[in-house]
Formats: sequence, C-alpha cells, structure tokens
Amino acid sequence: MMDIYEAATLPIAPDDTLLRLATAAHLARYKGRSREHVLSDLRAYFGWCKERGQQPLGMTRAQVELYVRWMQEVQHYAPSTVSRRLSVLVVFYRTCVIDGILQHSPADYVRRPPVPAESPTLGLGHLQFEAMLTRARDSANPNDFALVAMLGLLGLRIFEACGANVENLAESHGHRVLRVHGKGDKVALTPLPPAVGRAIDRAIDSRETGPILLNRAGTRMDRHAATRRLRRLAEQAGVQLPRMHPHMLRHTYVTTMLDAGVPLRDAQIAARHADPRTTMRYDRARKNLDRHPNYILAAFMASGT
Repeated sequence: MMDIYEAATLPIAPDDTLLRLATAAHLARYKGRSREHVLSDLRAYFGWCKERGQQPLGMTRAQVELYVRWMQEVQHYAPSTVSRRLSVLVVFYRTCVIDGILQHSPADYVRRPPVPAESPTLGLGHLQFEAMLTRARDSANPNDFALVAMLGLLGLRIFEACGANVENLAESHGHRVLRVHGKGDKVALTPLPPAVGRAIDRAIDSRETGPILLNRAGTRMDRHAATRRLRRLAEQAGVQLPRMHPHMLRHTYVTTMLDAGVPLRDAQIAARHADPRTTMRYDRARKNLDRHPNYILAAFMASGT
C-alpha cells in the first residue's frame, strides 16, 4: 500500500479502498523522481474528478476528453504538459485493466494533443553560453562555475546537479567520473573534462563528504537557489533572455554538441535520452542552414561541378 505521505496528499475518500489499492499498485511500477511526477499528475486528476463529483474508476472516455479539454482551454497548459498528463492516465487505467479492477480503459482512445516537433525551451547561443561560462568562472562564489559547468558542459538535470555529492566522484578506466543518479533512480557514470573537474574541485575545496553545490548558507543548493544564481549570472554577463532557468543549459548542452558535429546517436547517449526523437526536439539549430546536407553533397561532387 501507499505510505502515509502519499495517501495524505491524494484526494481519495477514506472509504474508497479500491481506488487506493489501484493507485498503490500503479505507483509500485515507479521509483525516485518518476514516482513523484506520476503521483503529482494523479493528484491533479483525482482533484479534478473530486471537484466534479466524479469517481476516477467510473470515468468514461468522454469525461477523460473533458479533462484534456479543461487542461487546454481553461488551464492553458503547454501541449507537452497535456500529453504527459494524459500518458500517465493511459498507463494508470491500463494497470487497472491488467489487475482486473476495470474491464476496459476509458483513456485508450482519448485524442492526444499534437506536440510540436521542436522543444519550446530555448537554449543559449554559442556566444551567450561562452559569456555565461566566463562570468561564472570569474565569480567570487566557486559554486557558480561548478553549477554552470555541470548543467551546460555535463548536461545534468538540475535535480542531478543539486543532488550530486562529493562521494560520487570516482575514477573509472582512467577517467575521472561523476556518478549521477538520474530519472528512475538510474545510475550513470559521467566523465569529467579537465575544466569541469577543476570547477568542481574549487567548489568542494577540501571537503570530502556532502553536496558538491552549496548555497550561501553553506547547505545543499536546491533548484530554486540554482535558478536565482543563473539569473544573476545571466544578467551580469549581459545575456538577454526572457526567463532564465536551469533546463536552458541542458538544452544548450545538446544543441551545442550537435552544432559541433557530434552525431545524433552520440548526443542521445550523452544526454541519456531513451528516444532519439527527444534529442531531436532539443535541436533548435535544425533550421541552421550552415549544416544543410546540400553543402555536404555539393562538396562531395565538387569534381563534377
């Protein structure tokens, strides 16, 4: 069954044992951050059902369609957010069918909103990223350079960077690496280029344990403190962005690799994307004509032209 914290945060009636059991069985499929995200999406859906006097296990396809329409037209969520939340419901109801709680899923034939081929998140341009790196390197706070380097040069997600500990630094096959705990509690060894290694060493100084990134109070930096630091650095570096946030640097990590000529497959592996289409969505530079295949073909056939 769900633990006390999870049960208390879900809008499930105390006597609705079947829904509580179905939710516990579904959440057992996940762990770590993935579990938290699924729990959050189910909480939103159950809350929507409760406000309208609906039972989640008694929903019809039309009612799930109304939930999708509500997210689109009332909440004005991004298509990617709507699609993700609907995906959570599809898997939840399929689990209910597998477990014999429902005979059929009301979410199987719900229309999925089209998601743009390109990510709506904008990364930094090459010169903007270079300005951010320079400003962070010159900062009196060594955590600034380590933060920018870990996000922009290692491609870590913000929770991975903030969750990294000094004890996660190691050697493997002649490389200095950082053991990263990613989505789904998956562990990956990320090699540290010398510049990133030096940035991390400056941040940890002589410490042998504890978090790599610290806030001004000397405790573990969280995503909110990291966002504030990045916005301050961007302002000081003269980088004009409408809303600077940590994921922009991970986005920049992918697009800069592709601009540098790294093959899509290698970029996918480095970013730890399960699907190459995710990596392609990050490639905001796909419209950059400098990399158009026409130039490669013309150069290959130069002798005949």
